[in-house]
Amino acid sequence: MSAPLKQHLIDPEICIRCYTCENTCPVEAIEHDDNNVVVDADKCNYCMDCIPVCPTGSIDNWRVVTQPYSLEQQFEFDELPEQEDIVADNADTSVEALDDVVAQLLSEAHAGSGGKSVAPETAAKPTVNLYNLAKPAVATVQGNYRLTEDPDHDVRHIILDLGELPFPVIEGQSVGVIAPGTDDKGNPHLPRLYSIASPRDGERANFNNIALTVKRDKPGVCSNYLCDLNKGDKVNLTGPFGATFLMPQDPTARLLMICTGTGSAPMRAFTMRRQRVYGDDSGGMTLFFGARSEQALPYFGPLKKVPASLLQSHLVYSRSGAKEYVQDRLLSERESVGSLLQDAHTYIYICGLKAMESGIEAALTEIAAESGVEWPQLRDQMREQGRFHVETY
Repeated sequence: MSAPLKQHLIDPEICIRCYTCENTCPVEAIEHDDNNVVVDADKCNYCMDCIPVCPTGSIDNWRVVTQPYSLEQQFEFDELPEQEDIVADNADTSVEALDDVVAQLLSEAHAGSGGKSVAPETAAKPTVNLYNLAKPAVATVQGNYRLTEDPDHDVRHIILDLGELPFPVIEGQSVGVIAPGTDDKGNPHLPRLYSIASPRDGERANFNNIALTVKRDKPGVCSNYLCDLNKGDKVNLTGPFGATFLMPQDPTARLLMICTGTGSAPMRAFTMRRQRVYGDDSGGMTLFFGARSEQALPYFGPLKKVPASLLQSHLVYSRSGAKEYVQDRLLSERESVGSLLQDAHTYIYICGLKAMESGIEAALTEIAAESGVEWPQLRDQMREQGRFHVETY
């Protein structure tokens, strides 16, 4: 029998096919086909460079095996295989030693990152990877509306109609958009991921359509493609993706949502879903939303119309007015935020630019400490319970 080894695997149910891990791997051990992203056991050297860049934690999965799963086997995975019982009298020590090394490296890699999360216990079961590169869904553009007045921040609300094509999504999931044409190497463009900005029953209730929030990035191929779409244009989609950044189906749950820019997309979906299901009196939702200015903040107008009984909004501007960031507002609202941190019914969602993480971590650490709680311990406990979620880019 071969000595057991610890094989690095990617969870196909959680992976959102952003391909960041593949682009980061220094030894080219990660690759993809039309369906999955996989790790070549013959090349992987456990360097862990791929761990902190993964926005979902899907990269953080391991199995002790005597014979590594081949690339062909991994490409066929719909879910990860269970850990098999391994019996090898002469190899226990080496496996335990490797396990300790991996655990230490993971601990270091996850510092300051979203880490590996799980879905809320009451969340709906998501459909994942229904459409892939080989067989994308084709949607029709219903509308393309500019959301901002800032000339340097062209953010669009794009509505896509799926017609009769089944495309089951729930709040918190993402969809891949395939821009037409090829890259500078002559290869077809890989999908770019965008969070769904509409609830599961459609941008318009009971219609088979979805909404995306897209910011034009001047050198960005896919963002420019999307922002320039006209009504009636066709768009190729992959997905849906994501199985953890989901909302609890519990009217007593309290949601603390922290976002910047287009990170508002899933928060909009959460808010619309709860309003449709529970009405304006559902309560329990608090939003901290940061932008450069009022003119650069997507959905500013609609947000001002959401009843306070449903959503407590804190709109924060870094280049105008008081000139503050979301972490500054968290600290100025420390009493209410502290109350949320102490409530076992609170779920935290953070979405936006990766640079925001450190400031939010520092603010939550300070607020938790005032209640005699160590934030890292509370955060990890909440993550294990499906109550702490981070997706940054």
